[in-house]
Amino acid sequence: MNHNTPLSPRPLRHLTAVQRRVMSSAQLREHGVSGADTSAHCRPGGPWQQFLPGVYLLHPGPPTSEERLHGVLLYSGRPPAKEARSVPAQPGAGEPHAAYADAMITGLAALALHRFSSAPPLLSLDRIDVLVPRTRRLRSTGCARLVRANSLPTPQQITGLPVAPVPRALADAVAQLAEAGAVRRLLTEAVRGGHCEPAAVVRELNNARLLTRPHVVDAVDSLLAEGRALAEDRLYALVRDFGLPDPLWNVDLRLPGGPHLGGVDAYWPEHSVAVELDTRAPRQGEDGLSSPLVERGREPGEWSEYTRKREHLERLGITVVHVTPKKLRDTAEQQATVVRTALMAAADRDPAAYVVVLPR
Repeated sequence: MNHNTPLSPRPLRHLTAVQRRVMSSAQLREHGVSGADTSAHCRPGGPWQQFLPGVYLLHPGPPTSEERLHGVLLYSGRPPAKEARSVPAQPGAGEPHAAYADAMITGLAALALHRFSSAPPLLSLDRIDVLVPRTRRLRSTGCARLVRANSLPTPQQITGLPVAPVPRALADAVAQLAEAGAVRRLLTEAVRGGHCEPAAVVRELNNARLLTRPHVVDAVDSLLAEGRALAEDRLYALVRDFGLPDPLWNVDLRLPGGPHLGGVDAYWPEHSVAVELDTRAPRQGEDGLSSPLVERGREPGEWSEYTRKREHLERLGITVVHVTPKKLRDTAEQQATVVRTALMAAADRDPAAYVVVLPR
């Protein structure tokens, strides 16, 4: 086969430009190119080159960022040899991304695709992380670093590529980073940029057993503080934008001459209605291992301080409206209706116990 011979009598117009420049050995065979022909094209001075095992660049120059991404997905998405032999070719197997199986870009490369300014440019990355099932029988090689997982998240499609959601991509990136500043910048941008809520990030870090690392814990503390500040801004906007009466902001409640009842984010003393932001996130367990989703400060088998405070206030006749940052962001109008309903219902309730209100 000479260099001018078409890849196959099959038309290639269903392939994207990058798929015509990066192909797997299986795709080449589908287009009539034998293994011997592929090897001949990849000899020194030839028009093609082997990029990764079973993946070829159909040009002699260095790969572009897009070609590297497609190449690592083609390599990582390959099924085991037995599966490849036993499963017949499916209709549409030549369609874009069918060869990627359930592999997806993760880590710093995924964050670059999510347009994180704090992530390095794609071309500067020596390795590209690819999330695959734990049973995938491949090894990391070349610029492809495989990250294995028992269960995979649903990927997002970015520029036609399967990409891990931001929380999972962050956890996989942080697992490779030892520099505290880099970790803090990534986590802060995730929240400030509106990519995800802090609790989702901490959940993934917890699942990845990364909360044993002091620099990660420090970054998480900054992340939660950042998330609380954004949530408070949304709560101020909710009161203003939906015409709710002005509350007392960030106050402590106490029984006259009695115990401290706890702090709330907003309080309407005339209505005995309080709003509390729930910015709790999963944290490291007492035994040094990752624990399930737990409230901060909660001990196994005990009620959290948060729950005790809420129930105590409600026993005193104070209605506590519980809102999360995600609800404030995604369903602000609905949350405003909940608060307004609680304020309107105050006239139909028995008077609440008198409490002292102090600035927090």
